[in-house]
Amino acid sequence: MMSRPGRVAVASSSRLAADAAAEIADLGGNAVDCAIAAAMVAMNTEPGVCSLAGGAYVTIWPAGEDPITVDGGVAVPGKEPGPGYDPDEGTPLHMDYGGGIDTIVGCRSVGVPGALRACEHAADRFGRIGWAPLLGPAIRATRDGFPLPGASHYYLEYSGVPVFCRSPDGEKALFRPGRHLRSAGDAIVVPGLADSLEAIATEGARTFYEGELARRMVAHVRDGGGLLTTADLAEFRPLERPALTVTLGDWSVAVNPPPAVGGAVLAALLKLANARLSDNSTGHEETADAIVTAQLAALQFRRDRLDVVDDVSSEAEHLLRLAESGELLGPHMSSATVHTSAVDDSGLACSITSSSGYGSGEIPPGTGLWLNNCIGELELNRRGLEAGPPGARLPSNMTPGAARRDAAVLAFGSPGADRITTALQQFLLFHLVLGENIVEANARARVHVEVGGAAPAVSAEPGAEVGATDLPLKRYPTQNMYFGGVGAAAFDGHETLSASADPRRVGGTFVSTDRDPGND
Repeated sequence: MMSRPGRVAVASSSRLAADAAAEIADLGGNAVDCAIAAAMVAMNTEPGVCSLAGGAYVTIWPAGEDPITVDGGVAVPGKEPGPGYDPDEGTPLHMDYGGGIDTIVGCRSVGVPGALRACEHAADRFGRIGWAPLLGPAIRATRDGFPLPGASHYYLEYSGVPVFCRSPDGEKALFRPGRHLRSAGDAIVVPGLADSLEAIATEGARTFYEGELARRMVAHVRDGGGLLTTADLAEFRPLERPALTVTLGDWSVAVNPPPAVGGAVLAALLKLANARLSDNSTGHEETADAIVTAQLAALQFRRDRLDVVDDVSSEAEHLLRLAESGELLGPHMSSATVHTSAVDDSGLACSITSSSGYGSGEIPPGTGLWLNNCIGELELNRRGLEAGPPGARLPSNMTPGAARRDAAVLAFGSPGADRITTALQQFLLFHLVLGENIVEANARARVHVEVGGAAPAVSAEPGAEVGATDLPLKRYPTQNMYFGGVGAAAFDGHETLSASADPRRVGGTFVSTDRDPGND
């Protein structure tokens, strides 16, 4: 993309991922190259939180061009299942994680993974240094052993035995004898994973979708009662879509378009809150009122409409029209990821969010590839096992994005299930509208309106303003990764590059010429 090596800023979910970006920058990689290398490390070194055999969306905005999103979202399996094949019903599971979740694990919960093909497509179209070097840091980390991240350890305390001990290779990697979970920081080696990554580096994504790795994944899933077929994998293609763009002050903001729902919800959250802020002073209470009121309206619309319709695009357009007109606002009108953001001094922005759901617990023997359970991620895929026709993309809240004002550019995104959009709403309002720098905006106390229970309620971090709402309030004792993990990287259009990893979640940053550790 660029005629000369440039400077790069990256924010990712771990120090290890940020170091991968630094290595690729030294090789002359641009923002897309660095983001992909960091994402490959994050996907393969945060067990339970994410894995390579999941989905991803990649939003890219080159200077002087229109922004696009590469859709590598997980698809519904079941093409050409063969005569007489009868899949099972999966394994329902309740976990106390996150206040209690119901999900489905096992082979029946596995959807068609798209993350790898999306990243390879982005590297081919927008990268500079080629595919194989981008896998180098992930290969070394998985072969030498990587430290078990704190976020992974926290989740595995709930899911480790019932989910990730379903696979002998998974149990061996994560547990000591007697099924004692390894400690945070312990070296983790997943049997076969480094070899799989080496094959992908050498042969490209094709081996994952049409070669030996594909054969092993399909055989394992079919033996376990799932629907994944060779046709599902061989026919999966990443889809390049125009990004959904909205105006926020004098910034243009580009996010993940439908059929994913996260981008449309974020766009509505920004429109609604920005309209309220422009009609009031920007005092703390007015800002809080704008944020909470927008969340209540947009998240209830999502729950009642977007999550259950066949045509997400038309319903998303309706949501944005209502947000623009103000009709969406009413008293109560009638939700496990990793992220990397990167920019460079050519004005190129790249934002990658990936997820494997809560994890199926399944590893085809010898591959090291934890398969997703996105069919069983019931709070997103509310249709459950009857998710739709084979090949259809599953619902997603992932919202990688970029923003541009003249020569200045920002890449942003967050993990956090249905808190992705609310975390980004607050970060973008504080940064783009109220003028705080990305570190200050990221450190701001956050709120999140819960709409999944019997009645709406507000969750809030200590110090967060909630305005004049009469909704029930739950105060968290400290800042908490429940409220997202925003990663942002920025270029001011002149000389300055900057990056911020959310203080709620251990992350890492890299800025060219600055090799001091980020958030460790």
